[in-house]
Amino acid sequence: MRVRSFELRLIGAALTVLWTIAAGLVLLGYRPGGPIDLVVGLAAGPPALIAAAALVWPPAARGDRAFAATVWLGLIVGLLLVPSIAGVIGQLAARGAQTLLPSLEAAYPWLLALIGTSLFAGLGVARRFLGGSASRRRRLMAGVLFSLGGTLAAGSIFSGVAIANELALRDRPALSSRFGPTDPDKVPPACNAPMSAGKTAHVDLAITGDVDRRPIGSVQVSGSRSDTDVRWTAVVATDIALGRFGVARVANQGWELTPRGAWTTTNPALLDDDTLDLQAVATALTDGYRATAEDRGIEFVTGARARHCRIAIDGPTFRLAFPQVTWLVGSADLHRWRGELDFWVFTDSEIGQVIALVNGDAVDMVDTGLQATVRTTLTATDRDAPLTVSPPA
Repeated sequence: MRVRSFELRLIGAALTVLWTIAAGLVLLGYRPGGPIDLVVGLAAGPPALIAAAALVWPPAARGDRAFAATVWLGLIVGLLLVPSIAGVIGQLAARGAQTLLPSLEAAYPWLLALIGTSLFAGLGVARRFLGGSASRRRRLMAGVLFSLGGTLAAGSIFSGVAIANELALRDRPALSSRFGPTDPDKVPPACNAPMSAGKTAHVDLAITGDVDRRPIGSVQVSGSRSDTDVRWTAVVATDIALGRFGVARVANQGWELTPRGAWTTTNPALLDDDTLDLQAVATALTDGYRATAEDRGIEFVTGARARHCRIAIDGPTFRLAFPQVTWLVGSADLHRWRGELDFWVFTDSEIGQVIALVNGDAVDMVDTGLQATVRTTLTATDRDAPLTVSPPA
């Protein structure tokens, strides 16, 4: 029994550490400028206190089944917390959105982890105050009530304080954004005004496709560009290609990466179309294409003010702008494809985001299928920041 109690206490200690890390990240890293942003960090602390109760009074389980179920409960909570904490680290490091109140898809792991932590701790608290002689059913009910109360209290405290801070920030501009300037007094240029890609940028490109609403794969590209020097890697999972690919060009040298080998040298002239955002702007967002662009209004993209514009686009232009789409559609003839391309131009007259969608017949792509659709999302962040593209090792 002592060994089991020690093991459960270790799980309680691990949960306490994880919740403390999460609270510490919010306390030390969340500084959007709100009047009570420090209080938001403090409000993230109650779950760590709940987990600490399991460290002081670990749950006791009679029988192998009850013990295994209790251990699995603690382990599942830990598995929920680790990727959620990594997501918070990424958001804070990337200077992402001011809000810490995520979408339902991002919030539910935290809620499940809080419920599980409260139940794990509640079983130990119930045994501590009801005594070991109390019936299992009574202790279980007490643990469930503690779980509900702890979840409601901790969740209400954090969400209440966070909402209050968000409301205070609602009418304030962001202090900084990876997408561009945040000065609310500056107006983004018109859709047909002169604009360009940044001198440097960190670029992410996502390409997905489907045939008759059946997914046919995805391409995820991430890299950096400085003028025409570029280096990126792509994770490709399609019917045509599978694995990790890459391109690098520095000055008059070029390299390619294939799934079956290391970086190999290539003619840099062959990489002229692989400059990501620079290629998209040069081929699909020329003055001619933007002459009749539709103005969709001014928006805030992660705190940066931008004008949302839309143009029509055909299949051949789409392929020129995003040549990586070949990993998805192969040599299919796209000349009958049509779609639209949305772009966001920021107050520095630079393109920071492009979203395009085209569709057409799927006769050249699959044996059975009528309509094919391809979507791309490209973001160029940290534009014009000091950046050096280094050659592959």
